Amino acid sequence: MLSAGIYSFLPLGYRVIRKISEIIREEMDAIGGQEFHLPALNPKEVWEETNRVAAFGDTLFQIKNREYVLAPTHEEIMTFHARNVVKSYKDMPQIWYQIQTKFRNEPRPRSGVIRGRQFLMKDAYSFDTSWEGLDNSYDLHDKAYRRIFDRCGLKYFVVGASSGAMGGTGSEEFMVKSSAGEDTVAYCKSCGYAANVEVAVSRVNGVERDSESKSIFEISTPDVKSIDELCEFLKIDETQCAKSRVYIHNEKPILVLMLGNDEVNETKLEKVLGGAVRPAHPDELKEISGADAGSIGPVGFNGRIIADNRLKNANNMFSGANKNDYHIGGIDFNRDITNVEYSDFRIVKSGEGCPNCEKHLEVFPAIELGHIFKLGTKYSDSMRAFFTDEKGEEHPIIMGSYGIGVERVMACSIEQNHDANGIVWDKAIAPFLVHLIGLNLKKQDIVDTCEKIYNDLNQAKIDVLFDDRDVTAGFKFNDADLLGMPLQIVVGEKKLKENKCEIKIRKTGERFDIVLNELQNKIKELLQ
Repeated sequence: MLSAGIYSFLPLGYRVIRKISEIIREEMDAIGGQEFHLPALNPKEVWEETNRVAAFGDTLFQIKNREYVLAPTHEEIMTFHARNVVKSYKDMPQIWYQIQTKFRNEPRPRSGVIRGRQFLMKDAYSFDTSWEGLDNSYDLHDKAYRRIFDRCGLKYFVVGASSGAMGGTGSEEFMVKSSAGEDTVAYCKSCGYAANVEVAVSRVNGVERDSESKSIFEISTPDVKSIDELCEFLKIDETQCAKSRVYIHNEKPILVLMLGNDEVNETKLEKVLGGAVRPAHPDELKEISGADAGSIGPVGFNGRIIADNRLKNANNMFSGANKNDYHIGGIDFNRDITNVEYSDFRIVKSGEGCPNCEKHLEVFPAIELGHIFKLGTKYSDSMRAFFTDEKGEEHPIIMGSYGIGVERVMACSIEQNHDANGIVWDKAIAPFLVHLIGLNLKKQDIVDTCEKIYNDLNQAKIDVLFDDRDVTAGFKFNDADLLGMPLQIVVGEKKLKENKCEIKIRKTGERFDIVLNELQNKIKELLQ
């Protein structure tokens, strides 16, 4: 680490990055991709064409009197080039990609290279004349991503996702389950339903309407702020409570009502409202509602009111009275709240019913490896990247965007392949395939044998790391396990007298002796 969220890659780590990058190149080239190398330094005016300077906000690095930005992604720049060279339907389809450094001013970098301020990313972009063409390009990338992650030896799954600041419609993320993950995923082991909690839904009951509605009544609730405190104070269940949250959308207040301790999913909220939202600040709440947080409610609220589907047709509910230290009971959503709008605003929870089968969801943290989404005409419209069809009529280019976090592939491989002694690399991305350990290198015959093994394996295109340090055997063995090359070759005085050396398989710990003149064939066999 050089600074928070900024990392240097040293020789062994950089060899892993290069191998991952080469696998990505091979699979992208196989679907017709052409590699670019775009500048990380971008004129701010290009980003203003799509209004994403505002969308990224403080996450966007701006420099030199704010005339330039450091690119967090490259949709704008790829579209800039497309509008200059893609003029006709004959110029498409196209797939352009690059492996380039990106910059995002993360306020709280965390989890090492998983969430950094500078990171290496493969980003690809497709350009098509039709939505059917986009579907085909999307499918090509989906299959290529699966081949990439399979070749890297990763266990992954695919989830439905939100496109976020990138925009677009169809969106999927390739995820790895990990306690270090910065994303949260809902997953059903039975049917395979999987979605980022930003978009996940569950099968959960709403409020059952009582046969008789009570009249509204006001209750003094001193120092009661949370749902749990209200339930304890009134001796009621949380399913009798409507929690109020105030958000600001287009400079106007929106009251969002949730059942009990259900939490607002802000991604779902933004999708319903259209555009960014933010929670109202504490100093705004009194002016908006007449009360502070914990005492706000729908009855008498002056503004737009929306509610989660679980509250539809609810009656005899409790909520804030828009007066500090008071709540209202007997609220009938059909009678007392006019023009309330309903939608799914919940964050799903573990144990809730799967929406696709009779089993239950598991919710857990995960690392996002890659993200593919259909941009459509979001960027081509705003940047006027148009083409002419067979009739000479002009249309916006239809685009897709596809990203892979290169360093994340490395991090996820370590997350999935390690033991108490260190890393256990998959051979496809290991820094070296073989770790050669020479013991007692003061003896010339051991030095000569090690050098011959080293040279012979390199000539056979088998990468070898030779530990020729003047340290004890224990240090060398511990470091070999820590670094985790797939195979270890140990050359020592005792075995050498028998014209043998020892091979250790790092993953299983299995050890066996091999005659020196059979070593290379055995190494090739084991690597296969």
